[in-house]
Amino acid sequence: MVNLPKSVILELTYKCNHKCKFCFCPWDAPSSTYKKGKELTVHQWKETINRLYLKGCEYFSVSGGEAMLKDGWEEIVRHIRVKGKEHGLNNPIVIISNGRLMSDESILLFKELGVHLSMSLPGYETFEWHTGVDGADNVLEWFEKANKVGLHTTANITVTKKNLSELFETIALALLNGADDILLNRFLPGGRGLQYMSELCLSVSEINEMLDIAEEVLERSGRIGYTGTEIPYCAIDDPQKYKHLNIGYRCGAASNFMVVDASGHIRVCNHSPRVVGSIFEPSLITDVEYWNLFTGRNYQPEDCRLCMANKFCDCGCREVASILTKSISAVDCSVELKYKRYYERHIQKKYVEKTLLTR
Repeated sequence: MVNLPKSVILELTYKCNHKCKFCFCPWDAPSSTYKKGKELTVHQWKETINRLYLKGCEYFSVSGGEAMLKDGWEEIVRHIRVKGKEHGLNNPIVIISNGRLMSDESILLFKELGVHLSMSLPGYETFEWHTGVDGADNVLEWFEKANKVGLHTTANITVTKKNLSELFETIALALLNGADDILLNRFLPGGRGLQYMSELCLSVSEINEMLDIAEEVLERSGRIGYTGTEIPYCAIDDPQKYKHLNIGYRCGAASNFMVVDASGHIRVCNHSPRVVGSIFEPSLITDVEYWNLFTGRNYQPEDCRLCMANKFCDCGCREVASILTKSISAVDCSVELKYKRYYERHIQKKYVEKTLLTR
């Protein structure tokens, strides 16, 4: 028997009305072998939600694809709230959307149901280049309208080599138009994004530039922001200087959250192409060995296990390592050189300390 995390992401549909170059949905990977299956009906989603509550899940996020392309999505979200109250829960429901199908009616429904709305804004001038559609102003308009009705919103900003130069303006525009906070995601290879790695991947110096820019905007505006994709501690020049940006170093896959896709497949995280179970299985999780690699943190690169930061850092995204190298315990490709330097310094320090203690 495995312990399930308290949070779950429901990918309501495989369909999307954007063609984002940075998209990591596994079914959109080049030559993808991901078996999508038949999408769950509204009734099946309700039964899925009932079961997840009974299994101890308490926090629900809704995404896709684009969640609002799913027929009956409103009924599904309402069911999350109704069943939650039956279990004595009233936690915010996170809806992750590109904002293209937003309406005044959906904003009011979100307010009624206690939704936390997260909308994607991957740059302003580069929005169309990244997504395949022109719509940055549309997203900013919905941030403004959501703010007017008191709906909590997050600007979900994927940072790439292409939009880094306008990151200051992108964050500022989101906050000025009513977003309450930001979620900063460095581009991670996966899905469709595998085709555009050379154009999108940030170098180590660019990762630090990303963090510095975000900290500056947040400090000026008196706001708080978060990173959504884990960053290796050793990749950051001065981790202690960030007071407004909360940087995540740990992987939450399987331990903090899991994903149920549009046909009921279960994955450790939304980046992972590996199916570990099904909502239709009695135990839910069938690939227990892979699941336990995450819950037991048995996925760190061997050298990282000697690092003084390994208690709170997971050495980058484990699924990216797996996708690119076929090994979940490989070093995150975007920070390999910096990692080696950090490791070598740390080993030298340990050697000196051991030598002194044994004299």
